[in-house]
Amino acid sequence: MILAVAVSVLMVVGALFSLAAAIGLVRLPDLYSRMHAASKAGTVGSGLMLVAAGLHAGDAAILARAAAGFVFFILTAPIAAHLLARAAHQAGFRLQPPSVRDDLEQSQRHHRGSN
Repeated sequence: MILAVAVSVLMVVGALFSLAAAIGLVRLPDLYSRMHAASKAGTVGSGLMLVAAGLHAGDAAILARAAAGFVFFILTAPIAAHLLARAAHQAGFRLQPPSVRDDLEQSQRHHRGSN
């Protein structure tokens, strides 16, 4: 019974994080904000649901694979989001007015001025 409750809670919380990521993709103003929502909330949501599926299987080997998948998500999603955002910035995608500051542009301006 305790395992079923734990799996249910993990699934619901994971689904809520995934829903928040989906809403962020639709509602946020620019590419960078959308990417942030997808990488952060989407990673947590999918990771929690993956662990819930591993727990539900009741097999230690499957749970270990699910945990390894979760660690893989945690390690790769932020790096991938950073690289995509940097490529988008270099390609010319600018922030929308609600976004308040562009640290990468300020950093690049600072480096150009010191050379």
